[in-house]
Amino acid sequence: MIETILVRPHARRRHLNAPLLKERDDYLSHLFRQGHNLKGLRLKASLLLHAIRLMEISEPRRVELEEIERAAVSWSNDTEFHKAKKAGLRTAYKLQVLALDFLRFHRLTIEPDAPPQPFALLQSDYAQYLRETKGLVSGTIRAYTERASKFLTWIALRHDSLTEVTLVDIDDYLDKKRADGMRPGTIKSVCQALRAFFSYVRSRGGCVQNIVGGIRGPAIPKYHEVPQGPSWRDVRRLLKFPANLSLGEIRAKAILLLCSIYGMRSCEIAGLRLEDFDWYNETLTVRRGKRGRVQQFPIQYEVGEAILEYLRSVRPRCSCRHLFVTRYYPHRPVLPTTLRPIVTNRMMKLGIKSEQMGPHSLRHACATQLLRKGSSLREIADFLGHRNLGSVSIYAKHDPYTLRRVADFSLRGVK
Repeated sequence: MIETILVRPHARRRHLNAPLLKERDDYLSHLFRQGHNLKGLRLKASLLLHAIRLMEISEPRRVELEEIERAAVSWSNDTEFHKAKKAGLRTAYKLQVLALDFLRFHRLTIEPDAPPQPFALLQSDYAQYLRETKGLVSGTIRAYTERASKFLTWIALRHDSLTEVTLVDIDDYLDKKRADGMRPGTIKSVCQALRAFFSYVRSRGGCVQNIVGGIRGPAIPKYHEVPQGPSWRDVRRLLKFPANLSLGEIRAKAILLLCSIYGMRSCEIAGLRLEDFDWYNETLTVRRGKRGRVQQFPIQYEVGEAILEYLRSVRPRCSCRHLFVTRYYPHRPVLPTTLRPIVTNRMMKLGIKSEQMGPHSLRHACATQLLRKGSSLREIADFLGHRNLGSVSIYAKHDPYTLRRVADFSLRGVK
């Protein structure tokens, strides 16, 4: 691989005569199969030589993480090799990440054992119960297990067994969360997750019987006084991009359109796969984030063009079948949490005011616009993937006049 990516004879000789030739060549071949271009591989090959030089590795040996960190610091302070560009923390970080990935690829790192997770077996069984018995989707399972894990880490400092946990402990935990700045809505979600967890523990005889009924979150009004999403005029401003877009703006445009036109949740966008787009029949398959419901929609022209531009110009070549993947190796599906900054930052940049920020605010805006265009609550509920009308009735409160109008649903209405 080294002979393929290096063109100049003197550079090729320098790399071929350096230590760990086979290991470097195998690693670069692996990166090429993952979709890295030749220019990036040449830069990584050169940086690997400096990492090996600074760590003084002449033959394969195991390396501690501290040695890699020292080499990165030395590299950032090495003025001899930083004549064109100024060295700094970013320079050290690049070398540290590459050297660590290279050594881990060959299993040559010495890493400390991970600290034991409190009640690890119970957490594993609980996740399996949510997945196989309750049939919850992956996003809900992740939210429930993460909140249970944080509580177990905290309670392990107080008790050795869950049979010793009382409502006083629960109240102390929630008080700590409030003191840390957690909002009432999030506190209510934590209480819901704790009730589900302790219901499971109680079924196994592992906690006090009456603790579940005593976990109650704050009372939060179901109906808000003001709309939770931006106005549709602001949404159109949000979707208006200049002609020449950067790579980040091309990806952001595709994500914003999916949020606004189809009212998709973050987890639904992150879960989109390449095969979900049937370009011949111009249909889009959406797997809803709750209860795994599957829906199909026509691909709206503006959305289709944005997705195709993202596929042509931005999305890296890789084996991952998800639509949105990380821009840097190793390429993997983006997490739902990574989509919120993309939407929020653009809203703040344009000065858009909204009670909520992020992808879910655009879902609110989509539903409100459909209602104003004459769609019934049943049509909006079906479009957004809700099972009952109660989930969408909150939008009617802000526009009672349009609530009385019922018309056929059409995607043309959200333009």
